[in-house]
Amino acid sequence: MDNFRRSNLHHWLVDHPTITNFEWKPYQTWGASPLFLSTTLLTYLLLTFTLRRATLPAVNPTVLRLISALHNLILLILSLIMAVGCSLSTISQMTNRLWIYCFPPNQTPPRGPVFFWAQIFYFSKLLEFIDTLLIIVSGSNRRLSFLHVYHHSVVVVMCYIWLSTSQSLFPVALVTNASVHVLMYAYYMLCALGWRPWWKVLVTNCQIIQFVFSFVVSGVMLYYHFSGSGCSGFLGWCFNAVFNASLLALFINFHFRNYANESKAKNL
Repeated sequence: MDNFRRSNLHHWLVDHPTITNFEWKPYQTWGASPLFLSTTLLTYLLLTFTLRRATLPAVNPTVLRLISALHNLILLILSLIMAVGCSLSTISQMTNRLWIYCFPPNQTPPRGPVFFWAQIFYFSKLLEFIDTLLIIVSGSNRRLSFLHVYHHSVVVVMCYIWLSTSQSLFPVALVTNASVHVLMYAYYMLCALGWRPWWKVLVTNCQIIQFVFSFVVSGVMLYYHFSGSGCSGFLGWCFNAVFNASLLALFINFHFRNYANESKAKNL
């Protein structure tokens, strides 16, 4: 029975024809064009800044909490599926252990199961735009920080670059990010249902650890890139590294502004 379940899971997350036959084709695959990317980002930013300053009709708090809980539940389940699906796909698609860190340059077209999950991850970041809408509708403008809008905007560009450049290391980034988001969206879902868990700080700490871990594995990729024939999508990795460094700085600042001040208040 256990073998059947594992086989069935592998079929739906790796071996299904839609997944194995996936190919990212510029200007053909949905979302695979600079026009789609730029239009999506501009629309998000325009709506965010417009709605933030608009007077919106009041929404019943109970209804809003239920919508928020459902939204977070969907993203929690999706994040878990992406983490498992990309992990199994990486094991299935990799030619050797080096492949995890360094895609062979000019030999790794964006097709197959791993790239399928990269596209799902890309689309999930568009779904996460609803986070911003829920914050605005709830009237919690304090939560609509620069970190929130910056992160939601630039992460979409990062995902697009993963696919368009066959960027090395993205499976590691996808799995770690999706795993952290399982914890994060579980926390937000419980908050929406009226229970604020004690492990809020754990969510932020895991996000910080995620970025530190990304730089550690990037060191392995850089070693193979400069000691061998190079790694696919190196310029894309450079963009990713700068973005991760900026997020790490912002999350550390967020951590100290929020949790350090809370600790001081408790000690007074």
